[in-house]
Formats: sequence, C-alpha cells, structure tokens
Amino acid sequence: MDMEPALARHPCYNEEAHHHFARMHAAVAPRCNIQCHYCNPKFDCVNESRPGVVSKIITPQEAFDKVSQIAGSLPNLSVVGIAGPGDPLANPEATFDTFRLIAKAYPDIHLCLSTNGLMLPDYIDEICELGIRHVTVTLNAIDANIGSQIYAFVRYNGTLYKGKEAAALLMKRQLEGIKGLTERGVLCKVNSVIIPGVNDSHLSEVTREVKKLGAFSHNIMPLILSPGSRFQKDGFRAPTLEEITKVQHESSRIMPVMRHCRQCRADAVGLLGSDLSQNPEMLPPQKEYSAEQREKLQQDILSRMKQAGADAAAEWSEDEWSNAVRIAVATRGSNVINQHFGHAKEFLVYDVLESDIRLVGVRKVQAYCNGTADCSSGEEPSSPLAETLEMLKDCKMLLCSGIGKGPSERLRQAGIIPLIKKGNIDEQLLENARYMGYFKKA
Repeated sequence: MDMEPALARHPCYNEEAHHHFARMHAAVAPRCNIQCHYCNPKFDCVNESRPGVVSKIITPQEAFDKVSQIAGSLPNLSVVGIAGPGDPLANPEATFDTFRLIAKAYPDIHLCLSTNGLMLPDYIDEICELGIRHVTVTLNAIDANIGSQIYAFVRYNGTLYKGKEAAALLMKRQLEGIKGLTERGVLCKVNSVIIPGVNDSHLSEVTREVKKLGAFSHNIMPLILSPGSRFQKDGFRAPTLEEITKVQHESSRIMPVMRHCRQCRADAVGLLGSDLSQNPEMLPPQKEYSAEQREKLQQDILSRMKQAGADAAAEWSEDEWSNAVRIAVATRGSNVINQHFGHAKEFLVYDVLESDIRLVGVRKVQAYCNGTADCSSGEEPSSPLAETLEMLKDCKMLLCSGIGKGPSERLRQAGIIPLIKKGNIDEQLLENARYMGYFKKA
C-alpha cells in the first residue's frame, strides 16, 4: 500500500490513518458568507459534536500557541485544519495568518482547509504558496433548483443573492475552485449533506461531476439539524440508516466514498472518534518533541500501516462482499476495542470476510449509560438503548470491552451477539467471525 505522502498521514483523507494520526482544528474563522437552511449560526453548545460548534473563537497567535501545546502532548499530530466555525475564506486574514505561523514553525505538519467554496477561486494561489495540501469543499448540489432549497442566501463581493441565482453562483464558484485546486496538485475532498426529499437522489450526479474535476473522495454525511434552523422549524428529518447506505453505495460505484467521517467540531483535537477538545485534562503530559522525533514516531506508524495493507491486499467483488458478516465495534480510537457498550456514543461497523474486512461506516448514538442506577431498560421506543438497537439492526455481532446483563440480553433478543473483547480491531473481527462459525478456521 504505497500511499502518496500528502494522503498517508491525514486521518480524514485516509481511512487507516484515522486510527493512528491526530488532527487539530483551529477555530479562527467566525464569519460565514452563505446561509444554509440546516445551520443556525446563533446556536452553539459546547456539549455537541457537529460542524460549526466551538467553545470560543481564538486568534491566529492563540491557535499557534495551541498547536505548540498539542504537538507536545500528541507527537502523532499530523494535520492542523481550519474549518470554521464560519467559513475560513470568509475570514482570509485570520485563516492565512494562522497557516503562516504554523508552516514556519512546524513544516512537518500538514495544513488543511475546509470551505463552502464560494471564495475558493480567489485564493488558490495563496493556498498553493502556503503549501496547504488538503482542501475540503462542501458541495450539496450541482442543480440550482435543488440548491435553492438548501441555501437561504449567498453574500458575494458586497451583494446579497437569493434563490436560484444564489445557488447557481455558489455552485459555479465551487466547481471552478475544485478544478483549479486539482490542476495545481492539491488533494480535494468533497463533502455533501444528505437531505431527504431534497438532494438524496441527486448526490450520485454530484459524485460524477466532482470526479470529472479531479476530486479524489466524496464524503456523504447525514443531515444534522441545528436547533432553530429553517429545516428544523419546517420539520425536516435526518436520513434513515437505509437512506444513508443507499446513497453512499450508489456513489461508491463511481468514486471512493469516505465512510469514517465524524462530522467534527470546528475546534476538535486528537484522534477521530476521541475528541479531546472538551477534555484537555485527558491529553498526555507535554514533552519536548523535536521535528526529528515526531518524524521517527510517525514513520513507525506508517510502517505498521503499510504492513497491515500488505496483509490485506486481496481484492473482492461487490457480490462477494454481499456475503460478508456485519459486525459493530465500540472503540475510543487507536484501532483497538477499548470502549464499554454503555459509554459508546458511536460504533464502527465493518463487513468481514474470511480474510478481509472493510469499514461500512460510523453509527452515532446516544450513550446508553449515564452513570446512574436508573438507566433505561430500552423498552421505550425513544430510549437510547432502543435507538442503538435500531442503528445496529443489520449487525450480527458487537464487540466491546464491557456490557451489562440487561443490554446484553436486549442485543441477543434483537439478533445481535455481544462479545466482550479487547485488542486490535482487525484481528478480533476476523478471529471472532471464524469462532462464531461464520467462516471456517484458517
């Protein structure tokens, strides 16, 4: 598995890297130049994990100081990105000042930008000059009729645009920006939000178009309704598990689809699935790591990833994958089973064949256990346990580091076998699928 350097260490761009490499988002960009109907810029909650949420806006110097602190705690920090809470390119001075400070002091750390794309064509030269190697563009439609249902307005060069005119302008600029980036050798990922009844049947067209323009991955994410947003007030809903799977599967036939996205906060820190931004006390003690020490540690990680890729080099057809056994895993990261079922706020779901595995996606849930004696029995349709069972209903097994008697019985009643395990996820998936009789022992 020879991965190009710009891709190998990026946890959002490389599925395997997300188990091992940390990222940090610098929240220096408060202003936005478009209004999406699913977003409410006036709402913020530090307890939520979704794009656009931050604890506080920081200055470029504060962002640099924080990078220095995190690099001293997490030598596996490989990427620093700016993703809001507004749009980075609607805050170009703060965004590029931050990147300049980091690039000068930490040339080994990759820089990443996430944008709605409206101003992207105007800043391609600056992006390339600063060595920003990864750019994500959120593109929800390429049809102005559909886009006009998603965006309330677009503010461009001092003029406010609405309706189809706003959507058409935004899409033109987004597509122009993606093309300009890829022609300059910048890795470009496209994010799209699945909005049932609006763009769900349209996203495969988006996939085809961005592939033509040179984007390398399409991240298709479920709608998260911000409280007080237009869509929330109008009764829109998040897509079902079946709807998400269908849309992702259709697009995966066209180009690679990202399946491990966590829809992170704009101030996230650490491994994907183990955000430490709200729990800085859980960061390891700070040490003085030189660039050479960080590089050695990260090269060791890359070597292990390369070997793991070589060990799982078999190619399987979609028909063969359709016969795989589906297994959920509770994990806090690092590619190990290390999460109690009752504490999990997400599960990684894998398809497993006799000698290979692949990630199906991330299923976010409410934690079943709140640390009190009155945890729900799960019988109520709206209880956290009932919702978890619904989210995992296509799985045959669940691997976790611990589980109570009550939820264990409820899982079995739902046809899901809970197993208490620890250790490497890949190894445990293969071993337990064989042990439970799904495949013959090797």
